Amino acid sequence: MSVPATGLPMHSRDGARWIFDPGALCLEFLVTGGPGPLARWETLDRPEGLRTWLADSRLHLDPAQVDVTVAALASARRVRDALWRVVHDAAHGTTHEADDDAGEEAELTPTPEDLAEVNRAAARPPLVPRIAADGTHEWTLPADAEQVVSTVARDAIDLLTGPYADRIRECDAHNCQLVFVDTSRPGRRRWCSMERCGNRHKLRALRARRDHS
Repeated sequence: MSVPATGLPMHSRDGARWIFDPGALCLEFLVTGGPGPLARWETLDRPEGLRTWLADSRLHLDPAQVDVTVAALASARRVRDALWRVVHDAAHGTTHEADDDAGEEAELTPTPEDLAEVNRAAARPPLVPRIAADGTHEWTLPADAEQVVSTVARDAIDLLTGPYADRIRECDAHNCQLVFVDTSRPGRRRWCSMERCGNRHKLRALRARRDHS
């Protein structure tokens, strides 16, 4: 039985391309943008942005079979922004290190309303799973964006209240805010991707050793 591959295709403004697997559906949703300083990455300002994510994410949905209304898109952004704040807090703990820009840190501080937003989304009907003819897992289609967001919110609740809640990490690279859950056995994952930030760190360390040799 084949299992669909996980990992989002990513590309940066400098043209680099790599695969990012954050280890959870809800964390994949965060790459679509976010509150405050993360708004520059916004892709949920149009239905096409959500549809692209549906196909690229571990849901592997046919975007043509998912109804995306203006209201559902706005709800998706609210839930996504609330998730960012809650997940950021889980990754950094209740005490945050001093930041050069306190305003940016405040933008990612969760409120009781953020939890309520996620819970409201999770209370709606989610996507319905099914077994495909070839024995693989798939989702019942057609569906709508509210079902997608409910599925994401339920995944977030499972992650934030489950055994890996203390394994939610932010990439160690100083200029990367991607968040992942470390499901590795030793629990020592540091980078969003070895293809991207991990290799950059190795190259910097190699140059530093050469400069001091």
